[in-house]
Amino acid sequence: MNRRSIEETGHPGRRVVLALGAAVLALAGCGGQDDLAAQAKAGDNKNYIAGDGSVNEYSPEERGPRVSLQSRLFSGEKVSAEDWTGKVVVLNFWYAACAPCRAEAPDLAALHTEFKNKGVLFYGVNVRDDAATAAAFERTFNVKYPSFDDSDGSVLLAMTEYVPPRAVPTTLVLDTQGRVSARILGISQKGTLKALITAAAAGP
Repeated sequence: MNRRSIEETGHPGRRVVLALGAAVLALAGCGGQDDLAAQAKAGDNKNYIAGDGSVNEYSPEERGPRVSLQSRLFSGEKVSAEDWTGKVVVLNFWYAACAPCRAEAPDLAALHTEFKNKGVLFYGVNVRDDAATAAAFERTFNVKYPSFDDSDGSVLLAMTEYVPPRAVPTTLVLDTQGRVSARILGISQKGTLKALITAAAAGP
């Protein structure tokens, strides 16, 4: 499997995006590409930036440097990418009112259950909600893995240096060396994400 979009043929570690601009767009709400800036300024929270479901899988030589980030979960626990050594990690960017996030939540919860004893870590990256709203979502969809409180955009900004999320939801898979091995923009299909996790765990 090697489904790479034309725009991602470069080395992901070199595709540095203007961090603040990327964060504003990713946290705004939806529609065509031409009016993203207008929607970001509107701040009406009625929409989301929609991904097209595209899948980008990076071969080992394309994966760039190890991800470096540090942030806090809603529980208050501090987590660093250094804690993930030797583990495959799934990062899912979401917020509760995002319809595609709600649609994919049961599959993410199921995959977490399937892989939790196989050295695979799942983390949500909540880009908008307070703790109570995020917790209600997790109860509704039986999500058992933790989420970062990323209302300050720190995780989002950190990831723009590697493979920018660009949409909500976005799901990133990190290999056992802490490098981004795959990205899904938009709703993650269960079978596709399972294959990407399995490939990352298998190594080169």
